[in-house]
Amino acid sequence: MDERKAAILRAVVEEYIDTAQPVGSGHVARQSAVAVSPATVRHEMVALEQEGYLRQPHTSAGRVPTDKGYRFFVDSLVEPGPLGTAKRRQVGAFFASAHGAIEEMLQDTSRLLSNLTDYAAVVVGPPHEAATVRSVQLVGLGGRTALVVVVLSNGVVEKATLDLAEDVHGAAERLSAATVHLSSVLVGSTLTDLPAVPASGDALLDDICAAAVAAVETGHEQEAEPVFVGGASRMAAAFDAVETVRQVLSILEQQYVVVSLLRDVSDRGLRVAIGTEHGLEPLAECSVVVAPYEVEGERAGTIGVLGPTRMHYPEALAAVAVVSQRLGRMLSEG
Repeated sequence: MDERKAAILRAVVEEYIDTAQPVGSGHVARQSAVAVSPATVRHEMVALEQEGYLRQPHTSAGRVPTDKGYRFFVDSLVEPGPLGTAKRRQVGAFFASAHGAIEEMLQDTSRLLSNLTDYAAVVVGPPHEAATVRSVQLVGLGGRTALVVVVLSNGVVEKATLDLAEDVHGAAERLSAATVHLSSVLVGSTLTDLPAVPASGDALLDDICAAAVAAVETGHEQEAEPVFVGGASRMAAAFDAVETVRQVLSILEQQYVVVSLLRDVSDRGLRVAIGTEHGLEPLAECSVVVAPYEVEGERAGTIGVLGPTRMHYPEALAAVAVVSQRLGRMLSEG
């Protein structure tokens, strides 16, 4: 594609994203980047339509981009657009004050990303399979109940309660000893492949260690890969057709489908999947912008936004990039 056609196509895409109205040749001709007559623009727009980059929804209407047109536009972006000053401050304030359990923070992050883009946002939590144990702690809760707390390398905190053979008051020293013993064995291993804890010579301490390991393994087996969706209701304003909205909301409720969607797009090396590129027919009128986030240099999860194909791609790419970097940094710092 020559530069004149490219400039005309970019002008059509940008105007349609802003207005959601078919774009005429007269408007495009007034753009400084085009600088040719309306007649020339009309001729080039016909050629772009024949080549599959534009389509004309009605005979007398202007043109709108096709998925192929959006793909050219996205691929021609040298880098994500700038995130506005106010939105950068919003991101900074959020991560400066974020705290609490990782699940709560990831849910709040999905809401942040939705607020930044006005699209539905998805955050897939770190999978536990590859995460290693960073620390183990046993804490007495009173009576014969204790809490085992396992912090993983991806920032996830696993908690489980266990019953002891005697009151915690009498087992306080053994809880401390069990913490040391478990840490020496479990730190660096994964929850899916915990090593056997060797006998210590103290039967009660060994019982505490066995109960702690069993409680953690049981809790881990019951957990699915967490998915957090923010701003799903914003999709209702993005489409005119009620049936499209219903299908999109239905997909967002299916956790496995959402995880598979983001993972597939990311695994194919894409930052953006447009229309039918992601392979889900109910989302044929949607685009997905994704980015992985890393914890301690290793991929931990994925975040993304889901919106109409006429989404503001430069801003969506910028928001996803900034939030993924800040989220990974926060989880790495613990």
